Amino acid sequence: MARPSGGLTVGLDVGTTGVKGIAIGPDGAVAAVAEEGYPLSTPQVGWSEQDPEDWWQASRAVLARIVDTAGQDASIAGIGLSGQMHGLVALDASDRVIRPAILWNDQRTGAECAEIEERIGLERLIALTGNRALTGFTAPKLLWLRRHEPASYARIERVLLPKDYVRLRLTGEWAIDVADASGTLLLDVARRTWSADVLDALELPAAWLPPVLESPEVSGRTRACDEVADGIPVAAGAGDCAAAAIGVGIDRPGPLSITMGTSGVVFAALPTYEHDALARVHAFCHAVPGQWHAMGVMLSAAGSLQWLHDRLAPDVPFEQLVAEAEAWGPGTEGLLFAPYLAGERTPHADPSARGAFTGLELRHDRGALVRGVLEGVAFGLRDSLELVRALGVPVDRARASGGGARGLWLRIVASVLGIPIELTAVEEGSAYGAALLGGVAGGLFADVSDAVARCVAVRETVEPDPAWQAVYEDVYPRFGALYPALETVKEREP
Repeated sequence: MARPSGGLTVGLDVGTTGVKGIAIGPDGAVAAVAEEGYPLSTPQVGWSEQDPEDWWQASRAVLARIVDTAGQDASIAGIGLSGQMHGLVALDASDRVIRPAILWNDQRTGAECAEIEERIGLERLIALTGNRALTGFTAPKLLWLRRHEPASYARIERVLLPKDYVRLRLTGEWAIDVADASGTLLLDVARRTWSADVLDALELPAAWLPPVLESPEVSGRTRACDEVADGIPVAAGAGDCAAAAIGVGIDRPGPLSITMGTSGVVFAALPTYEHDALARVHAFCHAVPGQWHAMGVMLSAAGSLQWLHDRLAPDVPFEQLVAEAEAWGPGTEGLLFAPYLAGERTPHADPSARGAFTGLELRHDRGALVRGVLEGVAFGLRDSLELVRALGVPVDRARASGGGARGLWLRIVASVLGIPIELTAVEEGSAYGAALLGGVAGGLFADVSDAVARCVAVRETVEPDPAWQAVYEDVYPRFGALYPALETVKEREP
């Protein structure tokens, strides 16, 4: 395919709090950025839902602002999609949404996860999918619907993930990419295709599932959307974690990607398929054709700081809170924070895990609590790093993205992990990675590696602080003792 000399590529990231869009040129320079938020519904404890129509209307608003900012005459060569993983969008025979989407951070499916592992066997499930059954994944949500909402379940004709619903509305096409499909627990990750064995064992129809494509493949073309022209190729795209990794240049084994968004992710590209025998880290397909990745996920990273802000200091800017935290040294004089506010995945596959502050004393103030949260999240990322290393992945540096990837927090994370952390010239994360995939689909780039080489550049490196690192090496074993200790005092359900 001949590459056009100009044009823009657009990335849309369908996130948990809103859609973010970015338009970039063939050199990676940002031409426009837009964002549109939407609500999150928590109708019961542990539930997390959204209306897919909100994603579509937000995507339309973002596209309109991008076109307006870039100029009506700007040529869009391709569009890439990224989004929150695992969310269940159930459609009927007319492609109408049957019920609100059940999201990645929903924790209602504990019984269904146990059922899946019993039906298939844990060892066989990990061998087939590279993962164990976790409450956030898509397959347990389907079993939950079958058990608790049989009328809704009986109407299902198609199943999609969040960004793929936006694709359906944007192009009329039904599709998914291998990276996002890896998080359904229905994909044979090693073979990059739906697992007939898992579907049969769970009695789920294969006809519900969309065709699986590689991330840079053209999945369809825009149509019937007033915000952009018809006929623009739309890449299959990727789940937000894989797209964020592409956005910071993780297109091959080498540096880690660390995403510090609502959740926290440690991501390592793998040259061949590998999985942890206990599935403590995820084994997923990468957004680069023919590659895989290992990924550790903590459910409350920047979400932990957001919680502290909203509950204790809603009128105080985050910058002020972080400045208060800087008054405290590493270790915060014995204060520890367990960041399990929404359950946990890595290394503790426990939806009922709960957070805690320990080691509080009279001297500790608001700044100490903030520093404790920053350090607790960093230790949670360290848990994932250790598991990635155990797979034989050499780690000597990382690249960071997400709202928490800045200032004091990055210095803490670099010192807890003991590796330099690089920041790229553009920090738009998943949306930027989606734009690179869209550029491949639209012919701006030859392939994903070409897109990364042309567009991703390191602008700054945050080195570990040797003095802090020494303190954190002593504190980390204490953090490791928190989860089992908290388990002994956790309230049990009747």
